[in-house]
Amino acid sequence: MSLTRRGLLTLLAASGLAGRLHAAERAAPVGAGQPFSRDWLLAEAERLAQAPFVPAPEVPQGWRDLTYDQYRAIWFNPQRGLWTGGDEPFKADFFHPGLYFPRPVEVSVVEDGTARPVPFDIDLFDRTDQFPDLPVDETMGWSGLRLRAEMERAGIFTEFAVFQGASYFRAIAAGQTYGLSARGLAIDTGEASGEEFPSFTRFWLERPAPGSTSMRLHALLDGPSVAGAYSFDVTPGIAAEGAPGAPTLIAVEAALFPRRPLPHVGLGALTSMFLFDETNRARFDDFRSAVHDSEGLLIWNGAGELLWRPLANPAVLQVSSFLDRAPKGFGLMQRARGVDDYGDLEAHYHERPSLWIEPQGDWGEGAVTLVEIPADKEIYDNIVAYWRPAQPMEPGARHAFSYTMAWGGEPPRPRDVAPVVRTRIGKSYDKSRPYSVIAIDFAEHPGFQGAPEAVTIRLSATQGTVSGGVLQPNPGTGGWRLAFKFDPGEAELSELRALVTRAGAPVTEVWLYRWTA
Repeated sequence: MSLTRRGLLTLLAASGLAGRLHAAERAAPVGAGQPFSRDWLLAEAERLAQAPFVPAPEVPQGWRDLTYDQYRAIWFNPQRGLWTGGDEPFKADFFHPGLYFPRPVEVSVVEDGTARPVPFDIDLFDRTDQFPDLPVDETMGWSGLRLRAEMERAGIFTEFAVFQGASYFRAIAAGQTYGLSARGLAIDTGEASGEEFPSFTRFWLERPAPGSTSMRLHALLDGPSVAGAYSFDVTPGIAAEGAPGAPTLIAVEAALFPRRPLPHVGLGALTSMFLFDETNRARFDDFRSAVHDSEGLLIWNGAGELLWRPLANPAVLQVSSFLDRAPKGFGLMQRARGVDDYGDLEAHYHERPSLWIEPQGDWGEGAVTLVEIPADKEIYDNIVAYWRPAQPMEPGARHAFSYTMAWGGEPPRPRDVAPVVRTRIGKSYDKSRPYSVIAIDFAEHPGFQGAPEAVTIRLSATQGTVSGGVLQPNPGTGGWRLAFKFDPGEAELSELRALVTRAGAPVTEVWLYRWTA
């Protein structure tokens, strides 16, 4: 069906019909208006937080009981999306509720300070004969929305961002495939008491002016413990002729109003999947070389260091906290970009985006927190990363924060140090030895050249011993490899650290890894 719809879009664009069809005959209808502003949204979030949480009603049972195949048998007709047929540089489509999305969200369009709701209309959807006849009542609404822009070809509007499910959203740059997701807020992730998932319950889309390169939308967050007001300025990463496309940028401005003290919140929360790569390849009988949406956590800390932590798929849940003050940036990276890095011709893991978070203003003291959850299949998101403030968020006050997100490739290098290309961990040729060999491949860097006695290898382990650090050129990567032995002894867990310096100055990123038995 996707090919048929794309073919129709191409035909309309080529023939000029898309511009001549009247927008009111094709676009989703809108209702009566009411004033809207960010100040109103802040006041609404604060008002909600002063009362107990009331969840939205669920849609009819038949929608909630849809099977996966039935859910996919109905889809929004992009010819009925917002601003279709107009000269706005962005289009918006909607998702129906049901299955994993039992509670609907409201969507409104904002123009000249007035918000008008977009009511649910099943006639905006196409479907196959496999979709059952279901009731549509006053509880119905959308489950989310997607944004489209001319990402790669003029006149062809393709999807680049989706907001759907709790406070989840995701984006891609031109030529990429969806991978990791972001969340508006994480609460109590990894806690024994269980995690809370507040939701974006209402959205407001500002009508984009012709020629604008960014689109602004707003969301109201609500959940048992907190309400919040979010604004997003979204700039799609459009392909540049003869050059890699720019990242898709999302600037986030948020204000939270807790209903109770929140000692464990996650700002700039990211969710991804890591199953295996060369660090734990022996655990998986799989024809592919690696399977992951993200392979490492990159941190630019307040001290100016660049830290690289390869992701792990542990045997038991583990949480790592990288204490910091005023972090400059962090994110989950997908560095392996070759098809043969994965050996998978279907999933296109090499086209999954990296996501970089850059805080705006001083986020104070806290920790970049990494949660790694055991997983045996690639269908499970088992990685979460976020900033956890040191101080709890207390009720009765507004807690404001903002940050920018770059969905695409690596962020600009804030320090001139060699990045980690790959990490390999496993036994040596003599399997009877108790130690593992750890090989860290770095990209080429001028600091590796010159007098070898000026280069210092710094290795450490909190438990066990490290030895035999050898630095040598790697003709396979064009960079350098640092290899060393790690003997855990009786340890069940050890924090490993490696760094190459020249005359006291760092040549490489700081490599970190949590080894577990």
